Amino acid sequence: MSTGRLRRLLTSLLLPVTCFLLPDPVHSQPSQPSDRYVILVLTDGLRWQEVFRGADRELIGKSGGVQDTAALRRDFWRDTPEARRATLLPFVWGTMATQGQIFGDSAQGSVARITNTFRFSYPGYSETFTGVFDPRIDRNSYPPNPNITVFEWLNRDAALRGQVAAYATWSAFGRIFNAERSGLPVYDGWERAVPAGDDPRLVQLRSIYENSTRLWTDVAPDALMHASLSVALDRALPRALFIGYGETDEWAHAGRYDMYLRAAQQVDRYLAELWARVQADPRTRGQTTLLLSTDHGRGWGREWTDHGEKVAGAEFIWSAAIGPDVPPLGVRANTPTTQAQMAATVAAALGRDWRAVEPRAAVALPLFRR
Repeated sequence: MSTGRLRRLLTSLLLPVTCFLLPDPVHSQPSQPSDRYVILVLTDGLRWQEVFRGADRELIGKSGGVQDTAALRRDFWRDTPEARRATLLPFVWGTMATQGQIFGDSAQGSVARITNTFRFSYPGYSETFTGVFDPRIDRNSYPPNPNITVFEWLNRDAALRGQVAAYATWSAFGRIFNAERSGLPVYDGWERAVPAGDDPRLVQLRSIYENSTRLWTDVAPDALMHASLSVALDRALPRALFIGYGETDEWAHAGRYDMYLRAAQQVDRYLAELWARVQADPRTRGQTTLLLSTDHGRGWGREWTDHGEKVAGAEFIWSAAIGPDVPPLGVRANTPTTQAQMAATVAAALGRDWRAVEPRAAVALPLFRR
């Protein structure tokens, strides 16, 4: 399908935001779990087009800043969208989409979109964590979030206190979670990336962070953050954990489609590693819900490097889930969703009702079996 036809199809499928917020009486809340865990992973700015269709032929070349076209085609191009997406994201499609659910295939009437009008990161993450679009948050340099996030609220729960944490590559997350007010441990960027402690691996990681060349001043490499996270998880998995990878967005802004695809595939490998760890531990096996999404979309065609208020297409996102209360329904068709539904979904995975605290928030994604 051409970009123009697809864009027209999307326009015909879009529904008013209010219809996305209507509660689903069957699937918006699971049964009350006794000892559940939830992990929310966002990979910044990864388009739904690649998630559902794999590599874009138009961008495997000069328009995508690709120097070794033959290598990229060898590694990512396949004859069908199904084969391309499975090649790009083998864990997402081989495990999450078969044993869980995935939303956001806009060509199948499953439009997933943000409700904030800004279409960039801080507003998107705040919407994700609170379930509400706050128009005051209009720039990535915005001060500490005045809104309470679902993670801050969970950390205040006596049963969960000290068992909630966030790891991310972008240095803004301390502000997005308002770490000073919330008391939430947030390990982000370059300066606060590694937890305290004298574990030799942590000591070595601090040295690596300090001595690495900073390709991006406010975003550390995904591999370094993931290494820091892995050491922490050797001790214990928090009951509620956020993980934010950033290279997909950075390489897209740089116009490097090859590196964008490779960064996305690397995140998929991290997810597979994380899920294997969860399933190997008897404390978390069969008790953990893994949620996956992005903070914003990107433009169409040659505008793929950009997002923002004036970039058409940047409002479309996607999400996926797998867990003990998530029936294996696969690709959800004719199921429109919004970014604002994720906050209630995080709480629902732990048997909590976020909307009882924040009634403006959207209902949870229609995921769960009762």
